[in-house]
Amino acid sequence: MIFRRVSEGRPYPEHGLTQSAWAEISPSQVRLDDLTTTKTKLDLEHLLDDDSTYFGDLFAHVVSWRGELFLEDGLHRALRAALQQRNMLHARVHSIGGRR
Repeated sequence: MIFRRVSEGRPYPEHGLTQSAWAEISPSQVRLDDLTTTKTKLDLEHLLDDDSTYFGDLFAHVVSWRGELFLEDGLHRALRAALQQRNMLHARVHSIGGRR
């Protein structure tokens, strides 16, 4: 199993973080099998594209809510890590409700 759970949509409340606010969060390592996805579909061309993070954040965006880690942005990065036999991902983790 790659992820803890695969789901569609964000069950947590809107956090309102902008790209610049995400950039202020220091990245940390998270285990892939601790993540719940918020997307069920991906674009295979995007997954295999070497430049897919060129214009975006180099790190995945994860929201911690009610004791669960939700992969908000970075599904392609996470799957690339899994394909490379890695079980950890560098991500920026934002906590809603003060817990991680």
